[in-house]
Amino acid sequence: MTSNAPLPSRLTGAADRIPDSLSALTGPDHGRVSLPVRLAWSGLSEFDVTDSRQRLTLYRTLMDCGQREDIMRYVNGPLLRRDWPRIRRLTASRLIALWEKRLPELAT
Repeated sequence: MTSNAPLPSRLTGAADRIPDSLSALTGPDHGRVSLPVRLAWSGLSEFDVTDSRQRLTLYRTLMDCGQREDIMRYVNGPLLRRDWPRIRRLTASRLIALWEKRLPELAT
């Protein structure tokens, strides 16, 4: 039996996954991060956070499918703020709007 019901938006619940402050983002500022399979089921699963390209991929992955605890554990607040202009250009505008509403210091 098939359904014509639309798939749920990947943004459902996204606002609830965003931490309340940049200071809550306590991820590493150097070294490697290995994501669990539930977050990185294809492609890269290990990221060097000192490499800006790998960090960008890591942060975008977490913004898309990470839970609040994942984001707080793996994302570094100062690095996110520094990378935000690039993330902003490469991420869905609706997701960016949610992040900037919760963390307005990213928009400045």
